[in-house]
Amino acid sequence: MILREALLNALRHSEATSIEAEVEYQRRQLRVVVRDNGRGIDPQVLRSEHDSHRGLLGMRERAGAIGAQLRIWSRRGAGTEVEITVPTGIAADAPAYSLKSPTLQNEAVA
Repeated sequence: MILREALLNALRHSEATSIEAEVEYQRRQLRVVVRDNGRGIDPQVLRSEHDSHRGLLGMRERAGAIGAQLRIWSRRGAGTEVEITVPTGIAADAPAYSLKSPTLQNEAVA
């Protein structure tokens, strides 16, 4: 769901001419990067923890729920890069995690 949101954000909002997804399965972790060459994300939006940006909030909550690290880099006019890193043990069991956050539960139903 995190990757889905990252890809949808790039498609809907970035005005990018190029969107890349990179999947790297290593011995200790699964690493996935989505990057685009679009307009970037407003720095205030990136720092915001408010519900008005549920896509970013949902990505952060999902990452926390499964023990993943989420990093988002963006610069106006230079695109955005979203990186998710998950320990391999957690990545293998990902379908088994439970949705504890109200935000995640609402999105799972939608």
